[in-house]
Formats: sequence, structure tokens, C-alpha cells
Amino acid sequence: MSLKKIGQQTWALGSEVRVLSSAAVVGPKEGKGLLKDDYDVVYPDLYAGQDTWERAERKMMEDAVDFAIHKSGVDRRDIELYIAGDLLNQNITASFSARTNQLPFIGVFGACSTSMQSVTLAAALIDGGFIDRALVAVSSHNATAEKQFRYPTEYGSQRPATSGWTTTGAGAAVLGEGKIGPRVTYCTVGKVVDWGIQNPDDLGSAMAPAAVDTIVTHFSDTGRTPDDYDLVVTGDLRVSGFNIAKGLLRQKKIAVDERFQDCGLMIYSPEQKDYGGGSGCASSAVVTFGHLFRQMARGKYRRILVVATGALYNAVTWRQGESIPCIAHAVSFEMG
Repeated sequence: MSLKKIGQQTWALGSEVRVLSSAAVVGPKEGKGLLKDDYDVVYPDLYAGQDTWERAERKMMEDAVDFAIHKSGVDRRDIELYIAGDLLNQNITASFSARTNQLPFIGVFGACSTSMQSVTLAAALIDGGFIDRALVAVSSHNATAEKQFRYPTEYGSQRPATSGWTTTGAGAAVLGEGKIGPRVTYCTVGKVVDWGIQNPDDLGSAMAPAAVDTIVTHFSDTGRTPDDYDLVVTGDLRVSGFNIAKGLLRQKKIAVDERFQDCGLMIYSPEQKDYGGGSGCASSAVVTFGHLFRQMARGKYRRILVVATGALYNAVTWRQGESIPCIAHAVSFEMG
């Protein structure tokens, strides 16, 4: 068997593993943002017809899954593995959705990097011949995340400008070998990077070094440069982290121009109060599985690099004075 790993941290996929279909569903705030025309469903409120926010998040993930499967034309019974994750304790959204769809299930956690972590695992298993088709899904919900990580939502605490606005929504995709859809060509698995930042209200600054580490490694492993991509997009660095990442990339002599963007900064319009930008698992998922893949199908982008970022902490560790370890996973998608 030929070695599929190149360089230090990148996997090169040799077969035609593609995103056969994808779907993105969002909450009302996201549905009024800049990408409002590229979502499959916009829910009128945060409850999505349910009686708790946690059940609402689960419904969003289940709906995204149903839309992705329907759009793929693949029979649900022919999907061999479901890989999913979220931000809630013990991955309850993913686990409960797996209870509903009754597919073989692997739950994963990479914080807000989970979207590309899931795609990486699914693509590798397909490329390795273990399965033919896989379903991936991630979600986050502003009210559930705030309640778990910070303060009760009803408390209405004042938040600093560096805070992210947890994106309410879910994204799902069906992957398999085929001739149509974005092809997964390279997956760069990130390493944990910790620069000692302890502020949970400035996760963008904490995640920026991890994003840069993965981007630099991807270019080194593959021999590519920013000029090989129409777009390099990070997950949810917020304004603070995005500016730090650009500065760090320039220090490493990597050109930064308008092709370098952040999913969290693409979701909301300037008129919306989003603090430092969108965050959460859904940030990179709804932008990638909704907006970016549609733009690729329309011919705007031929090759993109999605670098999903995640802060690997919980509500206990930062209160105990621990720093915030972070990670980023990158996936190259190409048309043709």
C-alpha cells in the first residue's frame, strides 16, 4: 500500500472522494445576514418549534442531515457511517441525532474545528476503502452555548467586543466517490497550539496561532502557495484573531490579500450586533456547506482551503486558571 501521508501532517487523497451534497440551516439572526440566500432553512426563532434550546439544536442538526441526504440522491440505507459533533457536554446533539437516524455512528469533538475534523475522517475512511459513503454533521446554538460556557442566557451579561457570537445553525454533507461535487484532495491535521491566553472572551486571539501553524504546515507539506487557492478561509477567528493571524502570516512571508477570509466575519452584516464575529461549530459549517460549495458550483471558486479553528477548553478549566489550547484542521476542496 502506498503511503498517503505527505510532509509532516497532511494526507493526500488519491481517489475521487467528493462532497456529493451538503446542506446548511440557520437561526433567525443568521438568516438576516450576508449569506441569507445560501441556506436551506432559516428558522423564525431560536426554538425551531421545540420546547428547549437543546432540542432546537438537535432538530437543526437532524434537518441538515435530512436535507443533505435528500439532495445527494443516495438512499439513507446506503450511507455506512455518520460522523458528527457539537459543542455541548458529551456531544448530546450529535448522539441524540444518531439515535434518530440509526446509522453507524462516531461522535467527534474538536470544538469549532469539528466540521473539517469530520470531513477529514470521513474522506480518509472512504479513500482507504473502509466505506463507500459517509455523512458528516456539526451544529451550534447561541443560547445553548452561552448557557454552558458563560452565563445563563436570561442573565443578559455585558460582553466585550472581542467575544464571538455563537452561530445558531447546523451543516451536513454526504461524502463518497463520484465525478460531481467538490473533491477532497488534501487534509492537514492540526496540532494543539497554546500561547498561554486565558481569556474565554477572546478565543479568536487564542486560536490565531493554531490557524497559522496549520496553514504554514499545509503549504510546506504540499508545496502549494496562497496563489494556488482562490480562497483560504479560517473558521471563527473574530476580528481580533483574524488580524493577529494575518500579521503572523506576513511575518512568515506568506502573502495575505482579499483571498484570505474568515467564516465568522462572512455571516453577519455590519448592521447586526455580532461583537467580534460569528463563532461555534456552525460558523465554518454553514459558510462552507452552504455558501462556499454553492459558489464553487456556480464557478466562482475552483479551489479553496477551509481551515476550521477550535478552542479546546471548557467552563471549568478557564475558571481554574488554565490557558486555552487550540487547534485547526485544514481541508482542500477542488472542482473538476
